Amino acid sequence: METTMVPVQSENNNNELALAESQPPGKRRKKKSIVWEHFTIETVGPGCRRASCKQCKQSFAYSTGSKVAGTSHLKRHIAKGTCPMLLRNQDKNQLTAFSAPSKVGGAGSAMDTPKRRYRPWTPNPLFDQDRCRHEIARMIIMHDYPLHIVEHPAFVSFVQNLQPRFDMVSFNTVQGDCVAMYLREKQSIQKILEGIPGHICLTLDLWTSSHTIGYVFVTGHFIDNDWKLHRRILNVVMEPFPDSHNAFSHAVAVCLSDWGLESKLFTLTYSQSLPENGLEILRALLSVKNPLMLDGQLLVGHCLARTISSVAQEALRVCYETVKKVRDGVKYVKTSESREEKFLELKQQLQVPSMKTLSLDDQSQWNTTFEMLVAASELKEVFSCLDTSDSDYKQAPSMEDWKQVEMLCKYLKVIYDATHILTSSAYPTANTFFHEVWKIQLELQRSATSEDPLVNTLTKPMHEVFDVYWKRCSAILAIAVVVDPRFKMKLVEFSFSKIYGEEAPTHIKIVDEGIHELFHEYVALPLPLTPTYVEEANAAVAQVKPEEPQGGNVPFGKQARFAVGFRNFQLACLLVWTRLLLG
Repeated sequence: METTMVPVQSENNNNELALAESQPPGKRRKKKSIVWEHFTIETVGPGCRRASCKQCKQSFAYSTGSKVAGTSHLKRHIAKGTCPMLLRNQDKNQLTAFSAPSKVGGAGSAMDTPKRRYRPWTPNPLFDQDRCRHEIARMIIMHDYPLHIVEHPAFVSFVQNLQPRFDMVSFNTVQGDCVAMYLREKQSIQKILEGIPGHICLTLDLWTSSHTIGYVFVTGHFIDNDWKLHRRILNVVMEPFPDSHNAFSHAVAVCLSDWGLESKLFTLTYSQSLPENGLEILRALLSVKNPLMLDGQLLVGHCLARTISSVAQEALRVCYETVKKVRDGVKYVKTSESREEKFLELKQQLQVPSMKTLSLDDQSQWNTTFEMLVAASELKEVFSCLDTSDSDYKQAPSMEDWKQVEMLCKYLKVIYDATHILTSSAYPTANTFFHEVWKIQLELQRSATSEDPLVNTLTKPMHEVFDVYWKRCSAILAIAVVVDPRFKMKLVEFSFSKIYGEEAPTHIKIVDEGIHELFHEYVALPLPLTPTYVEEANAAVAQVKPEEPQGGNVPFGKQARFAVGFRNFQLACLLVWTRLLLG
């Protein structure tokens, strides 16, 4: 196409040259502005044309004779959201605003720069007072904000500047919104619990406030119809006297009554150690409407995480003085930038290969203490050198202390690794516990009878604490791992032979009888015909051939096929359920 130079009159009345393409006669140049996706041109008179909005049909000036009004006012109608129809259909319309064309100033400029497009822009959504109230209540619940935040002047000012049309809610209003949201969530969980095919397991955790008021958190663990494992906090029950024997039993009674779970409870696990009186009260409470499987052995159990923490704390208590020396040394290095730089210089000079970084521990978290001891133990040569080069560094651990630290880390690592494995999953199941528990029991049992006085002194208190958990829960965990089709009784027989020696057959027999007793108790229960069971049972029924009638009064036709099919259906359901239970 031929290109010619055409003079163009600029705003400052200076003649500038612009490139223009010569068009064939009678053919109009295609309009490029985005506004023409939303406007049409209508001729209203001789030499007079107007732009009409496709959405609201509003008319705007466009051209009169040789004078063209341009498209700026059309862009404002679309981009600023003043079109009423666009506000109603904002979910369907994605609008793009354009900037005015910028010209390259100065005489002699060859051409104007092309038009630049803004980023895609969407009109503001319609204001919804109820939706904003819902989001404030949701924010308070999610982040544990106090309800009085809606009365804080800074927050009120922020919200008013963000959306002046929002009518700020009061304390009572937001409290009611939070309660309403809780009741809606509770109703949805209630429907799920009513339809679960099996039982529910409860865990109890007691938190005590600074005013010595206890709060029992009751958490439910259950499997839904789609075989998905759920964990939900069902109740938080305030107990004015958390040390009483009735604290847990009252919280459990409130939860079971509130959710209607009296006949669905399977196991109950508590975090704190309970006296025997408290256990008997729980058993008596739950035995009224709840069937006690395995004579109540599954009903009450210790929390493994809390037991492991108690074992670790017992080990740290035995080595308290040595651990304190190491902690003071780490604190001496980490609380001064100059001392830390000197420590790193000594490490480089000694060419210590350790990649560990020193860090102070949180004494309420034993795993951080273990990590601190491991790092310090690998850098013990640097601490010894620091003792001779820095006169202000006193009470450095001796070689005997470092030996004790290494021994402590060896046995803490056993339970540290077990904790890491069990917490790697968001929903650890009981069959995974046995693998770690029996290893800990075997290691501590062997070490507690060691002739080495250092090992014996350290591990004997640890074994005494863990042995209580093992005796109460080993049979339950063994039954859980037997149900796992990958192991069945083989792992139980192997581990028990290592732990009990000649007495292993007696304990293996207890597990074997327990799994059979549990199976028979489940068979006696009514079979829940969930969609999964029905689908698999129907498939099994389709593979069973009808029985041939043999004498006597035998129903004929459809009645005969129905009678045979119904018996086969019941049998198929039982077989499918058995396969799902035992793997």
